[in-house]
Amino acid sequence: MMNSNAVMSDDREFQMTNADFERISKLAMQYSGIVLAEHKRNMVYSRIARRVRALKLNRFSDYLNYLEHNHAAEASDFINALTTNLTSFFRENHHFEFLKEELFPKLMVANQGSRKLRIWSAGCSIGQEAYSIAMTLKESSFPLSWDVKILATDLDSNVVETGHSAIYPVDHVDGIDDGMVKKYFNRSHDGRSVQVKEELRKLAFFKRLNLLEEWPMKGPFDIIFCRNVVIYFNKETQRILFDRYADMLPIGGHLFIGHSENLNGITDRFENLGNTIYRKIK
Repeated sequence: MMNSNAVMSDDREFQMTNADFERISKLAMQYSGIVLAEHKRNMVYSRIARRVRALKLNRFSDYLNYLEHNHAAEASDFINALTTNLTSFFRENHHFEFLKEELFPKLMVANQGSRKLRIWSAGCSIGQEAYSIAMTLKESSFPLSWDVKILATDLDSNVVETGHSAIYPVDHVDGIDDGMVKKYFNRSHDGRSVQVKEELRKLAFFKRLNLLEEWPMKGPFDIIFCRNVVIYFNKETQRILFDRYADMLPIGGHLFIGHSENLNGITDRFENLGNTIYRKIK
């Protein structure tokens, strides 16, 4: 058994003992539900080291003491440091093809009475998923004269702010057709960045939200995207989360999850349509 006070490596910039890693893991679970397994140890070091450095502290134990005594001020930065925000426009493109070819045409008919559409991008990162949905809406000729809203939420307050600004490095649109880029983005004067055009920005509403806490919105949503989020949670947390998602969807509502995720053994409230697309059945 390893000594809890053992240091990861003598040549590290800061000291992080096994006890420090255990404290970080417990706090990550407590604050966000994220499970930090042993193989995440180097990632944890590199990310929390940024906060140790920024606060001009000497070791991880100093930082953890600071976090406990300054919870209100530091907890958000602690969570932001640990969360991963890998994203791109039209990531897992088959989901957007399904929206355009099958789901949006059906919803145009099914929601004709209310003339309303509600979509939630949960774990939205820097907003590219939400704007991909918005572009797909436009390309499918969905009637945007309807009451259409895309809620985009994330645990990380920094990425939520990026999504709200909708400004991205120009290379982030490299994988999008040139015609689509011209149609939906404005380039900066220096050509180094792009901004999503206002007609799409007004469809997306960005909010910080911890999925494990109380949700202020009432629902229901027609569609929920929660892709590559639950891979960080244990099975019991996943069960609770997907049950809450089901409560936010009507019968027949759709849930999209990530390519490495599935609902097998987690919930029986959805049927699998293939390609990590699920429909609520109860």
